[in-house]
Amino acid sequence: MNLSAPKFLTFIIAVVVAVIGLLGYLDIIAAVTPFAFWLVFAAFVLLALGNILSGL
Repeated sequence: MNLSAPKFLTFIIAVVVAVIGLLGYLDIIAAVTPFAFWLVFAAFVLLALGNILSGL
């Protein structure tokens, strides 16, 4: 398996989603509190796919 760095846009989107999940976990953004874990998980999966897939 050949790993590559994710594109800058993929990285920024993953960071934004992770920060929103963190803010939801801390009850700063109450609307996403029930989904906080899944938002951080989705950000991690996006970063992992960005490393595995060359075009992402």
